[in-house]
Amino acid sequence: MTVLILTSEQDVTADMVVARLHEWCVPVMRLDPADLPGKAVLSADYAHGDFDGHLSVNGHVLSMGGLRSVWVRRPGEPAAHAAHPSPWLTAETRQALYGMLYSASTRWMNHPRNAEQARYKPWQLRIAHLSGFAVPPTVVTTAPRVAQQFAEEYREVVVKSASGPPPGDPGLALPTSLVGPDADFSAVAAGPALLQRYIPKRADIRLTCVGTRLFAAHKRAAPGQIDGRYGDSGHAWRTTEVPDRIAKSVHEYLTLSGLAYAAFDFAEDEEGLWWFLECNQGGQFGFVELETGQPIAETVARWLARRPSDRRVSDGPR
Repeated sequence: MTVLILTSEQDVTADMVVARLHEWCVPVMRLDPADLPGKAVLSADYAHGDFDGHLSVNGHVLSMGGLRSVWVRRPGEPAAHAAHPSPWLTAETRQALYGMLYSASTRWMNHPRNAEQARYKPWQLRIAHLSGFAVPPTVVTTAPRVAQQFAEEYREVVVKSASGPPPGDPGLALPTSLVGPDADFSAVAAGPALLQRYIPKRADIRLTCVGTRLFAAHKRAAPGQIDGRYGDSGHAWRTTEVPDRIAKSVHEYLTLSGLAYAAFDFAEDEEGLWWFLECNQGGQFGFVELETGQPIAETVARWLARRPSDRRVSDGPR
């Protein structure tokens, strides 16, 4: 049976997992939906109360009956590389590809419907509360007065993007920024703003979850550092233990969200409390594995390599 990986051609993180699967002689098909139609071909038959489907990439044919698992890693937009791309062709190709894959009985990391919901940061905050995480007070608003009142209440707040960096590799991306109550919040009326109480941190925590396995890494923050993605703190990622209460909350979060893979970001304060910042359902792990030696790629590969008959982890959409 074959593992299907939906990702772009240039994906070093996927390469790490593919190498493991090849070592174990597990068949792998790698497909970028952007190459369909064109380099890839699909066909799905619905007749006589039955279903059969096939994918072909570079002469390698995969039957939906032989599908072991699907890893939705970093797929391109369907039909983006077509000879004559269009919004209509993208919609038609998405219908054909994902409709066929949804028809198959297989395990997902992560199911696209769960992944789409999990990308919404305001929704993440609600699930984090329900899961028992410590979550900084947060407001999402288009009302300047509400933003002003929030800043006056908490004095030091950070403003951040809810959706992440804009698409299309923009020349300028706004990092998480610290503001005070004297800031001008009038621009909030032009677009939603996410404001959060500032948590002075002594370290950034990245916790990667693969099924039931947890891998936590710790990196000391530079004095006054706001956004761990920008600037060099002078420290490397190091393996750290996962507190029991955090592990319990992580598993609850994954149960509520229906995710098989997730990368959590926390800010650790001076008292050692881990504050939930966000959960990236498709977050990178290569940089952490390279610095800590944690076997994350191997664990992802083992999860994908399990046969569908092994249902120890619930993988269906919620």
